[in-house]
Amino acid sequence: MNKEIENAFSLFFEEQPIAARLIDTSRGEADFRATFIIDTASGGKYVLKLADNDFTFPERISVWQRTAEEYRKLGYYCPRIFRDKSGCFPIVDYAGRKCAAYAEEFAPFHPVEDRFSDDYGSNEDLYNRYLRDIWQMTAKIASRYFDYSEYPSAYCLFETFCPSDKTDEVLENAVNWKEYADTLPAGFREQTERIWRLWNENRAELEPIYKRLPTSVFQADLNASNILLDDDGRFVGIYDFNLCGREVFLNYLIRENGSVSEICEVLKIASEYYRFSDIEKDTALMLYRCLKPLWYTAVDALKKAGDDPCAVKACLDKAENALTSPINFAEYMG
Repeated sequence: MNKEIENAFSLFFEEQPIAARLIDTSRGEADFRATFIIDTASGGKYVLKLADNDFTFPERISVWQRTAEEYRKLGYYCPRIFRDKSGCFPIVDYAGRKCAAYAEEFAPFHPVEDRFSDDYGSNEDLYNRYLRDIWQMTAKIASRYFDYSEYPSAYCLFETFCPSDKTDEVLENAVNWKEYADTLPAGFREQTERIWRLWNENRAELEPIYKRLPTSVFQADLNASNILLDDDGRFVGIYDFNLCGREVFLNYLIRENGSVSEICEVLKIASEYYRFSDIEKDTALMLYRCLKPLWYTAVDALKKAGDDPCAVKACLDKAENALTSPINFAEYMG
């Protein structure tokens, strides 16, 4: 047992730790994250999380803790997040770093991804099987209009998630698209400039309206590794709240779903538990046109097209179509 881990664990619990299994979820040197599954002498099992990055600090962990409890109040399982014995989220020494620390109960359920192999297609199919459960839950959270967090979620638009971010992720991806589009042969220049102009005009029109859209506080990381099932394969809840925060529900919903048909399906599901306002109905298409046409997948598709002019043209047509097609999202919003 690593002495630093033993010391950190002792800040939270009286039990004696006897083994610790490390799960490293770091994203580079500036985003250190370590999760330890701790077994104790009494047979207990806990989770100890340490992080050294610019979005994990005591005040923000407090929001994660509160949000997990709000999901629990609605009947969904989320592991309880524990403060230390003094009622704080301490800063501890580990591996030469100063890390924010918090503890969680060990979840008795398994994530969706554990029910299949590591094949993404299988995981995606299983995720889609629980689409209704997931968005019923999220719509119920949206309908509470929680306002206890000043911190945005990682899906934030027109603001940044953490100090190291230069822009929001949507703008970052769009700029990457433009930079790559500028390297295409001159014959594509007129269309790429038109797409870029349409995208920026829509974004500028959206920004003042966006600030008036309803918000709540969400877990904000729905994927096959965080969605929990019981032994019979029933949806029970979620975990992993480190991207949690205040968010516009409509932004969250459109970002988390891919095709127009899937977005429409989820809007319809959500409308059974959440009343979309007129401003949300009026803004849904503008949001879609901001979020989807120049997303990172559009950049990847252009790069994959390579020197094939037909494939490049298909990518550009898809982006332009997303910016111009008159999709009636409102008819699915109740």
